[in-house]
Amino acid sequence: MVRKKEEVITFKTDGALLSALKQMPNRSEFIRTALLAAMDNLCPLCNGRGVLSPSKKEHWDEFARNHPLQECGDCHEVTLVCEEKH
Repeated sequence: MVRKKEEVITFKTDGALLSALKQMPNRSEFIRTALLAAMDNLCPLCNGRGVLSPSKKEHWDEFARNHPLQECGDCHEVTLVCEEKH
């Protein structure tokens, strides 16, 4: 049977987050689960970087001309609305 090698990663954090993480019964599992959930919800435009490249910004601006942002009346999340007539 071949075992996968596990890799260890580290990250810096402030005292408050460190204190909260120390309270978790299984920190590693919690962090893995949180990271996978975050990766499932990445912005399709910036891929989680939080910044659009100049060319992606141009594409977004073009798209946004006919797809304004609007608050959902039910959940209050911001959504895209297609105003293009087909």
